[in-house]
Amino acid sequence: MDRPTTPTTAFAGAVPRGFEDQPFYTETVTLLDSVRDHDLATLSDLCDDDFGIVDIDVSGHARPIRTRTEWLTWFRDLFATLDAMGAWTESTVLGYQAVRHETMGFSALDFRQTLAVGPHVATFDCVATIVWKLTAEGWREARWHASVISSDVPAELVPAA
Repeated sequence: MDRPTTPTTAFAGAVPRGFEDQPFYTETVTLLDSVRDHDLATLSDLCDDDFGIVDIDVSGHARPIRTRTEWLTWFRDLFATLDAMGAWTESTVLGYQAVRHETMGFSALDFRQTLAVGPHVATFDCVATIVWKLTAEGWREARWHASVISSDVPAELVPAA
């Protein structure tokens, strides 16, 4: 399936301006874009996940992932599942706030995850809390916790979502 060729919606003017000046915003958009693009190398480089993650599976349920091995397996399987479905995803930043201190920070992200399979499109409004830590390589995600707040899933995608 063809994916959108436009830049990330967050930078395309679809959200209120001003997030770009918030701490970790560029890194957060890179995380979202890496998932959209199935770019495991970039995602792996930006994520440390010392404390594990809680992500959202393709059915919209919480999925706790506690180790780096589980993390790698999770994203490899997720990307393979989406590819097998002929699906593409896109994340639109709806709200963003962050605080940065010397070696730690956190951000609160409101976003809409869009899942498209053929002509069918589902949306999931989500919130995520991201803990950031400063490493020798720069700022890295140390914890991601996302939850679905609401969803709009057409009947044709209910088995997939």
